[in-house]
Amino acid sequence: MSRLIYFILIFTALTSCANSTEEYEPLELSEEFKNYWYSGEAEITSYDLKQARYGELRNGEAVLIFVTEDFLPEDQVKANAPGEGNIPVLKLNSTKNFLTGIYPYSIMQSSFYPLTGQAHALKVTASIQEWCGQVYSQLNNKDNFQIFTHSYFQGEADKNLVLDKDHLENEIWNLLRIDHDQLPVGAFKMIPSFEYLRLSHKEIKAYNATGEFYTLDHLNVYRIEYPELERVLKIYFRRGFPFSIEKWEESYPSGSGKEAEILTTTAIKKQRIKSDYWNKNSNKNLPLREKLELN
Repeated sequence: MSRLIYFILIFTALTSCANSTEEYEPLELSEEFKNYWYSGEAEITSYDLKQARYGELRNGEAVLIFVTEDFLPEDQVKANAPGEGNIPVLKLNSTKNFLTGIYPYSIMQSSFYPLTGQAHALKVTASIQEWCGQVYSQLNNKDNFQIFTHSYFQGEADKNLVLDKDHLENEIWNLLRIDHDQLPVGAFKMIPSFEYLRLSHKEIKAYNATGEFYTLDHLNVYRIEYPELERVLKIYFRRGFPFSIEKWEESYPSGSGKEAEILTTTAIKKQRIKSDYWNKNSNKNLPLREKLELN
């Protein structure tokens, strides 16, 4: 399919969604944005991770994979082929891998943010696997936020929730890459990341938060604080397009009970590539992992 036809389909999707009460005006995507994000490749960035868990910092790796794709609005899954009813999204798959003593943790979160001007991500998912068991959470953006969770922990088994629409921490990473001027500042309510809520066994709901921007050295910083949770997230990103995320810091009490102390998880960029990674599934493609400095 030619690029011209593809952008016609995107424009159709933009205009077909314009009557939703949830949506803002359709985003004006610059030629620079289109050339970077519709190149047929994903942006893959590896990070050196120091993850707070059980009152200690653990060495690990994190990866952010940003890519555009077509999304089916009703089924809320990736479309197999372009179509007039599809919604173009910027997808983020975020992964973490680290060890806690003898056993490993594997965490993945996904967020699908529409390029049609909607106020919120269309879908957010998160899964955590470790030797004790696994948990899974999913949010679907319908008339409300419809959330279901599965967990092996007592009191957190199979649950279904319906929440009013508030800001989502999971979606801010996408929006930062699209138009960071739309990120919330001042005082607001926000649903923290599913990763944090599950690791900390906190209730899934919107918490009071504050947001601000500032510049440190050569990077912009977006900072969110949750006073009730004693938690601060800071995302450091480049000041110019494509606003690449260079590192982040997340501070909150780690450990149990009165022994918990505030530790800071950090992730610092190692390498970044653009690649159609879905076509790189042969053993001969393993050097790409070396290029990303992934173990």
